[in-house]
Amino acid sequence: MSAALLVLVLACAVIRPWGWPEAVVAVPAAALVIATGAVSLDAVRAEVARLVPVIGFLATVLVLAQLCDDEGLFHACGAWMARAGAGRPHRLLVQVFVIASLITAVLSLDATVVLLTPVVFATAARLGARPKPHVYACTHLSNTASLLLPVSNLTNLLAFAASGLSFTRFAALMVLPWLVAIGVEYAVFRRFFATDLDAGAQAPSTAEPPELPLFALVTVVCTLAGFVVTSAVGVNPAWAALAGALVLAARALAQRRTSLSALVRAAAVPFLAFVLALGIVVRAVVDNGLDGALGQLIPDGTSLPALLGIAALAALLANVINNLPAVLVLLPLTAPAGPGAVLAVLLGVNIGPNLTYAGSLATLLWRRIVREHDTEVGLGEFTRLGLYTVPAALACSVVALWGALHLIGT
Repeated sequence: MSAALLVLVLACAVIRPWGWPEAVVAVPAAALVIATGAVSLDAVRAEVARLVPVIGFLATVLVLAQLCDDEGLFHACGAWMARAGAGRPHRLLVQVFVIASLITAVLSLDATVVLLTPVVFATAARLGARPKPHVYACTHLSNTASLLLPVSNLTNLLAFAASGLSFTRFAALMVLPWLVAIGVEYAVFRRFFATDLDAGAQAPSTAEPPELPLFALVTVVCTLAGFVVTSAVGVNPAWAALAGALVLAARALAQRRTSLSALVRAAAVPFLAFVLALGIVVRAVVDNGLDGALGQLIPDGTSLPALLGIAALAALLANVINNLPAVLVLLPLTAPAGPGAVLAVLLGVNIGPNLTYAGSLATLLWRRIVREHDTEVGLGEFTRLGLYTVPAALACSVVALWGALHLIGT
């Protein structure tokens, strides 16, 4: 029963019948597995205790990203890309890769999908460039470029909690895989979209660039510094994220550019409820036999072949049941082997979703945004691009992780 409920929850999250939030089905499903005894109350309490700090961190980062958008940070990024890439679609692609990678790493993949994708559409239209390469870059990098920091993705927050690493050690181990994966993506994009990139665009704009929102930029930089400091002294980095969000929120409220209700909407409370409910349903599935089945498949140790096997399994599972349930299932099974195995799971569940629409919720959200801009994404084209990028990026990033583990240690 718990497996059937998980399939139902994921199907409704993908399809979203009648525009329902994901939580509408997930919360009753979680209540049902609890009521029927498919998961024990002790297991529920343990899962809630594990997920609540992560969910709180996610909510804070989402609010921080929305406040940065209100300050004009994303608009300024779009104007910079337009000026730097005008008349040169190849250069515009570079700008999109740089901006999308940084925004994903610092403000989470949701910021790239929800806030940057519309900006990229507008920038491409302003320059007369074909939007497809640049818009596809947003969805691929929202997954691939989310490898760097614990705050970049909900999967990272879960892996960070399971790994036992400090914020700085996590980032140090992931920076090389992050760079390698992005580099592979860029090389494939240049070849895959060669016709679109060679089509040309308009001459450089002479319009004055918008003023850079220094207050928001400085706040984000200070928040990042706060992540490092809090981690070094043993304090949850969520407090640094909360401080950054409070600073921007106080300024926006004082200037009447936002409201308390807008801040609550930015926190995406229904999605947070979905994550918590999904965690309980997944725990029921794991406790009823999935852990034993997967335990037979997970390679032992952290040798290069073992890390490759773990990452490949994680990528496959992400495309079958979505990356969030996949990481919830795999982390308890791989954590005993050490941080290296946990980070290999992370590579699989972050890079792997670029293969199919259902691989991550961010990709599904990106698809809706693209359709709102009267652009259709072909399943065949999306899958072909994924087949070119995912195996190469995953294999190269795992090798980079193996090297980082030997050079830096855990």
